[in-house]
Amino acid sequence: MSASDRLLTDAELKGTNLEGLHARPLRARRLLTVYVYEAPVRLWHWVTAASIVVLVVTGYLIGSPPPSLSGEASSHYQMGWIRYLHFAAAWIFSVGFAGRVIWAFMGNIYSRELFFLPVWKKAYWKDLLDEMLVYAFIRKQAKTVIGHNALARTALFFCFTLTGLFMIATGFALYSDGTGIDSWEGHVFGWIMPWLGGNLSTHFLHHWGMWVIVLFVMIHVYTVSREDIMSRQTLISSMTNGYRTFRDDRPD
Repeated sequence: MSASDRLLTDAELKGTNLEGLHARPLRARRLLTVYVYEAPVRLWHWVTAASIVVLVVTGYLIGSPPPSLSGEASSHYQMGWIRYLHFAAAWIFSVGFAGRVIWAFMGNIYSRELFFLPVWKKAYWKDLLDEMLVYAFIRKQAKTVIGHNALARTALFFCFTLTGLFMIATGFALYSDGTGIDSWEGHVFGWIMPWLGGNLSTHFLHHWGMWVIVLFVMIHVYTVSREDIMSRQTLISSMTNGYRTFRDDRPD
């Protein structure tokens, strides 16, 4: 029997903060730490998070403009700054997304989980159901996963990867209205607005895409906080130092 599997005795608890408890139910556990998220992935995560905050705030103000300020528009340039910050954050988001796609081919196996779902695997559907039961408080503990679990992976793929691509495409299509049909934005993305029914409907869908991402971010913050507190593994700290620590040595 290894040291990590040995049952503690009552005598070994004396002088510790566990003194007075019955030792038999307690088992010495080892902490397993795995390097999961590489530095480029962590940098992309936080830069993208910051750009999303700017995009959401400025995008909301573009869709629902604040009251006009008194005096000449040239003296304060309110909407101009809002649009400038929106476009700048959009470029950061888009370039970061492209870099993230490139890193999926250069990084470790966990860097690729954002871009596909293994729907052909029976284990994926089983893990997805298990995670749903955990969040429904029907099952007590989830299976330990080194990368993203099946539910997180599914939510990321649909609510971030696909929605993010849609927001980039429709955003540049709307931007081509200002740069002109002969610009590179017009040549690459100009076909999108007629396909979606025109400028107004593209604005409408782009705005609703923002709310999909807002809802996703809210659920994302809740789930990672919940997992960090209640599960057998760390999550929040893993996106700052790259290491995920498992709090017990159970095989599942």
